Amino acid sequence: MPEYTVEDVLVKLEALFISDASVCTTDLASDLQLEHQKVVGFMKSIQAAGDYISATDRVKVDVTLKPEGEGIAKNGSHEFVFWSNVPEEGITQGDAMKNIPNAKLGMGKALAAKWISKNKEDGKIYRAVKETPEDTIGNICKKVAAGQPLEAKELADAKKRKLVDEKKLTVFDLKKSAGFKTTVEKPETELTKELLANDAWKSKTFKEYNYNATGVRPPHGFLHPLLKLRSAYRNIFLEMGFEEMPTSNFVESSFWNFDALFQPQQHPARDAHDTFFLSEPASALNDPPADYLERVKNIHSHGGFDSKGYGYDWSKEEAMKNVLRTHTTAVSAKMLYKLAQQKEFKPTKYFSIDRVFRNETLDNTHLAEFHQVEGLIADYNVSLADLIGVLHTFFKKLGIEKLKFKPAYNPYTEPSMEIFSYHEGLKKWTEIGNSGMFRPEMLRPMGLPENVSVIAWGLSLERPAMIKYKMNNIRELCGYKYDLRNGQNASICRVDFERLRKTCPVRARFGDLSRQTNLRKLNSWLSERSYLVDDVATKLDVQAHAHVQPELVDNYAHVARWWNHIATYKGEYEFLPDGKF
Repeated sequence: MPEYTVEDVLVKLEALFISDASVCTTDLASDLQLEHQKVVGFMKSIQAAGDYISATDRVKVDVTLKPEGEGIAKNGSHEFVFWSNVPEEGITQGDAMKNIPNAKLGMGKALAAKWISKNKEDGKIYRAVKETPEDTIGNICKKVAAGQPLEAKELADAKKRKLVDEKKLTVFDLKKSAGFKTTVEKPETELTKELLANDAWKSKTFKEYNYNATGVRPPHGFLHPLLKLRSAYRNIFLEMGFEEMPTSNFVESSFWNFDALFQPQQHPARDAHDTFFLSEPASALNDPPADYLERVKNIHSHGGFDSKGYGYDWSKEEAMKNVLRTHTTAVSAKMLYKLAQQKEFKPTKYFSIDRVFRNETLDNTHLAEFHQVEGLIADYNVSLADLIGVLHTFFKKLGIEKLKFKPAYNPYTEPSMEIFSYHEGLKKWTEIGNSGMFRPEMLRPMGLPENVSVIAWGLSLERPAMIKYKMNNIRELCGYKYDLRNGQNASICRVDFERLRKTCPVRARFGDLSRQTNLRKLNSWLSERSYLVDDVATKLDVQAHAHVQPELVDNYAHVARWWNHIATYKGEYEFLPDGKF
């Protein structure tokens, strides 16, 4: 391959521009005997050097014959060859298969085109068309061999028969610009001492500076897809007026994980092949409240509240066994019990998002450790219709609208429903959660009023993530198959110089929040608000949080409430709405 410089290419272009106003890069590559990509590289170098040429891109389609297509271009299509070799007196199928090239395919195509027919009496094949038929496929291949363009239908027919390869190439049409010349003077990038000393800078050209360039970005981390979806879940719950439950305990006693949920002690889910039991400490160190424990025991053994119970000898020793929680419903049970101890019941909406553990067989949709999204609404006379409406609203905000519900059985909910969403990659409905109404046998021992109902649901985080990010195997999302590049479209932090130049809106509104005078202004502002603006947390809240001195927070009740709550949003800054005073 010849070696060329930029000046050599400019000289060649000058010669081509004499006869043509526009030169295609493929023609230039042919003249220079270079690969097309090499010529494109020269073009970009010339453009970077100054106003020498202009370039307009377009897509050029090249069609080439495959080996089978080359044979057809030479000899005709398989059906034409078969027809040509059928004598006037006919031929048996056996003889045709022995003597005619590609007989099986040719016979099928010729029969479909009605060029030949098979006589049922003697079993021979005869020509149905006496005059030479038009060999359409053969003619298409000949056109390709001759370099002639194909019509859309001809190209589609050739591709259907897999006779051609179609390659699309981006080419550039080059035209001479006002500053065209055959020599290249590299522009200076710096104004040096030498250029100033002898006034040489006056005759030099300088490369323009790009003052808006961000420069080389420093190494940084990326958010995992699960974290992005978790943040989306959390924001949706908060928008819908839910309060987050504390889920810091991965270890729960079997009492809260199973018994408080009216799940019998002989239930298969409590076996070692489904649940991880702790060996040390094997039992919970603190008992549940004695009166509540006794009520749970009675409801299991003897029934109550119009229930017969399970009729077995309930064991406290079994209830105190420690497990890695199998669902965050254990947290829901604790929160409902606390709610029941209040003097006056208040309707409440709770949610949590955290890890749970089950002794599962690993496959493309199951892991032993995964995340569960738990939600519940405790209110007077809520129904299953309310639950379905809440779930549709929630998933619609996530962009998942294909939902269906299937009746199911749960020890602690009745009625119960499994939630399914359609996975476009797997082409099937995938279970993403479970839901239902908590049974009276679970709620009444806690002390909740009889006319209070609780709708609840446990949703997977991983499976909706698979649907949203079009992953077919859960191990591509969590585990050794996860590709770190999947998270690179969401950087944790990015410096925006335009934003830094602007006045901080928090400081403009309240002044320096390290001063007590300004903190009093903030405290007064928050006395009637949960957040600085709107009904949800915004970037303004996180910005203001960074300006407040922690040691001063406890002096102002409304600031303290707001400050502790906003601390949970600091890692989710870029996903929050902007907010505006």
